[in-house]
Amino acid sequence: MPKLDDDHTGARIREQRKLAGLTQRALAARIPYSYSLLNQVECGARPATSDFIAAVARALNIDVTTLTGQPYVTELQRDRLAELVRPIREALDLYDLGPNPDLRARPAAELVAEADRLCAEVRATHLRNAARALPGAIAELTHTASLTPATELWQALASMYRTAHDITVKLGYYDLSAVALDRMAWAAERASDPCLGAVRQYMRALVYFREGEYTIGQRLIASGHGIIRQAEETREALAVCGQLHLGASVIAARAADATAVDQHISEAQTLAKRTRDASDVHWLSFGPANVRLHRMSAAVEMGQYDNALKQARTMRLPASLATSRRAHFLIDRARTEMETGHTEAALEHLVEARRAAPEQTRYHPGARETIRGLVHVARRTPDTLNHMAAWVGL
Repeated sequence: MPKLDDDHTGARIREQRKLAGLTQRALAARIPYSYSLLNQVECGARPATSDFIAAVARALNIDVTTLTGQPYVTELQRDRLAELVRPIREALDLYDLGPNPDLRARPAAELVAEADRLCAEVRATHLRNAARALPGAIAELTHTASLTPATELWQALASMYRTAHDITVKLGYYDLSAVALDRMAWAAERASDPCLGAVRQYMRALVYFREGEYTIGQRLIASGHGIIRQAEETREALAVCGQLHLGASVIAARAADATAVDQHISEAQTLAKRTRDASDVHWLSFGPANVRLHRMSAAVEMGQYDNALKQARTMRLPASLATSRRAHFLIDRARTEMETGHTEAALEHLVEARRAAPEQTRYHPGARETIRGLVHVARRTPDTLNHMAAWVGL
């Protein structure tokens, strides 16, 4: 079995705890987890779950990424992905500079289509392709929208900013993803599009979900619902409203509010019956399948692993489900299988996630922690697990 290095989440928790001048018992008193679990996580005997990390980060008043070690720079450099981030950062800074006299942009219709294509690339988990094309497309669309402002162009630019957010989140650049969401709000306001504005609040809520600030996340969801009420009751508005409820369900689950989880899932289910598969609406994957997936995710977040596993084993995912969403389910299922002692099944689902979405899986903190947990519990590490551990840089 390979020996795990000391550059893991538990070791970083230990380091940050000591920097804060806290003993293990003092930190355990500040989080809703036991001293025993904290001790096991710090020494690498147990993987650190997302909710555990968020609780510790909040108690220590630091960013979650300080504990997860994101972005995973070594792997990003090896994959030649780190070099794609700076052009995105620069493109996001063009928003208020107006037209560029030295730029020859494609026709407006092509740029609008390009915004949709880039969303599709991210949903297909082709992060490299999307990251390469995005900066130039943002520059062209910023130039064109400044010259000839039109609702369709501002909507497309907001979509490109949303794609910038999606890419940077998946690669672990959370500060840059926040900038992208600010730019999305700027463009959505110029488009006078309440649905886009509500989608932005949904995505902001997920940022606070990751950071463990559930009250702020819930307020952002409520704000999104307030914005969507300004729109006509179209299929688009219903799908966005439903996705807001799904976001609220996982936030409520992380806050251990089972009643609120049931209420939000029920509301989303009612809306999904009206919209059916609405994965074409803002690439949110909303529909009956996503409601079922969020019900399972809520169980995972509440530590109800037997319940989550039961749901996972009866889950039938439609062929139309976005690859990114399918990979997320497989990573959740792998964690659930590991937590219930089914280590071989956990590894199988991680391998399947890697096969479906290699870039997303490699940089997903949950996948990395699950792999680390499997390595720790394995008496004899299978070659496949050895390869997975080396692949994510453990």
